[in-house]
Amino acid sequence: MSIAAIMAALALPAGAQDAPPADENASEDIEHGFSLLEEGAKIILRSMIDEVEPALKDLQTELGDAWAEMGPVLRDLARMIGQIDDYHPPEMLPNGDIILRRKVPLAPDDRPDAAQPGEEIEI
Repeated sequence: MSIAAIMAALALPAGAQDAPPADENASEDIEHGFSLLEEGAKIILRSMIDEVEPALKDLQTELGDAWAEMGPVLRDLARMIGQIDDYHPPEMLPNGDIILRRKVPLAPDDRPDAAQPGEEIEI
């Protein structure tokens, strides 16, 4: 059963709510009807979960693989950046480059990518 069909069934007005039950049997019938609706909803939700669960497991595996690959790179990036509060919001240049400007520039010797004396700088 599709979600649209469930929503349509829930949107229908309940006629039994307009008048109070005439006797005890009618009240029991209404309670029985609600318990059947509850059971039906549980069955539908279980089947939906059963359909989605394999996809969620695949996604978890893919995310785990991606984290294994990206983890070291992200740690290096975090070490280079330091505290994010030290930077202005990112800016996108007309050529598509994104730059992060420090609020207070570092001294040339304090930069993590500073070239050591006698070392060539790659451009």
